[in-house]
Amino acid sequence: MEAALKAIAEPRRQQILRLVWDAERPAGEIAIHFDVTRPAISKHLRVLKQAGFVTERRVGTQRLYRAEPERLAELGRFLESFWDESLLRIKEAAETGAKGKGS
Repeated sequence: MEAALKAIAEPRRQQILRLVWDAERPAGEIAIHFDVTRPAISKHLRVLKQAGFVTERRVGTQRLYRAEPERLAELGRFLESFWDESLLRIKEAAETGAKGKGS
């Protein structure tokens, strides 16, 4: 999960994921949305691909990218587990506190 968290921590990568969420897009089209070089965008795409957040498909000389929603859902479930555990601890602490006051 560490690689996944690092991959989406970078704001440009988050923007790239939004661009390819609903539609497969070529790398060149993705790059025009940013004020950095195409090699920089290629590097971001490579990081997202290695983390499993995007898939790459080649058509001739083009590389087409699309988001991998299941991988993002997996990360969401992982992060929610921390929230669920925290809520459980808060509930237990509240119940323990309530029992202590009632005694």
